[in-house]
Amino acid sequence: MIERRHTRQVAVGSVKIGGGAPIAVQSMTNTDTRDSAATLAQITRLAEAGCEIVRVAIPHADALPGFGEICSASPLPVVADIHFDHRLAIEATRLGAAKLRINPGNIGSIDRVDAVIEAAGEAGIPVRIGVNAGSLAAEYEDRDWPLAEKLFASAVSFCEHIAGRGFEDLVVSAKASSVNATVDSYRLLANALPYPLHIGVTEAGTSLSGTVKSSVGLGILLAEGIGDTLRVSLTADPAEEVTVGWEILAALDIRRRSPELVSCPTCGRCEVDMVPIAQEVERRLRTMRTPVKVAVMGCAVNGPGEARDADVGIASGKGVGLLFRHGQVIRKVPEAEIVEALMAEVEALDRELSQGAK
Repeated sequence: MIERRHTRQVAVGSVKIGGGAPIAVQSMTNTDTRDSAATLAQITRLAEAGCEIVRVAIPHADALPGFGEICSASPLPVVADIHFDHRLAIEATRLGAAKLRINPGNIGSIDRVDAVIEAAGEAGIPVRIGVNAGSLAAEYEDRDWPLAEKLFASAVSFCEHIAGRGFEDLVVSAKASSVNATVDSYRLLANALPYPLHIGVTEAGTSLSGTVKSSVGLGILLAEGIGDTLRVSLTADPAEEVTVGWEILAALDIRRRSPELVSCPTCGRCEVDMVPIAQEVERRLRTMRTPVKVAVMGCAVNGPGEARDADVGIASGKGVGLLFRHGQVIRKVPEAEIVEALMAEVEALDRELSQGAK
């Protein structure tokens, strides 16, 4: 059982962050915010994938009307992502933003930061202070310090100033593309600030490299109890970010919204064509929302044990598979019928559990 760091709690629309609330999964749209219909369509897809909070960029003033339409119709709480122009952040609070994300290092003079905080306070919404390696507080940029320490010092200086003005509905992030620098910066923040932390490895990369870097960095932090909400940053479809985020939480048994698939890596002992079987089972499981454990195993070494330990499992032999449910062998099925037989049992169990939860 992971013991999570205790923090203050803020509300982003209907979603609570920190204070013992479940770790929320976020993503960000990559559509043109001026095109509210396209952006809302993407937000709907993100919600279906399991996204709980969505961030939308407001790069220029001409995106503000679309942003207002998005906030009015979005199925998810919408965070306004603002850089450079503090006036956009102020206007976003009036258009229905559930939260602001600013980096005080690039928003301008401190009085502009104060104006944003005042507007957020009047609107009753939280603000994420997001510090990145590319936009540190000016006084720390040229210091000969490790990057993690500069990220940490920048974030703390901004938070202390804002708290001094009586505003503490803050969420904090301090990200880098380096896993080590990111982990170190969040460890420092966790020991110094009472605010919920938004964790992520920024500019992590494409689907493969970004998933690996994010899984390593976020996995370390989450295992240490650090992190109250997360975003996996990928150069890919934003829905992939959501899927990876949930997989990271599930791998640590923190949260799960879909079945867990256990499948063997295959070896010379495997006597069925395991890869396409496992891939097809995985594809079908994606549409299910019951957190059952499903095992697809290819030989007699670990197969029976893993299949017996799962809610539903297959342990394969030469051209056949033994079908298990709750540790008991149900029947033997030929290789060609393994997927259908397994999924029939999984779907039956899903129906039973869904009816029992009502």
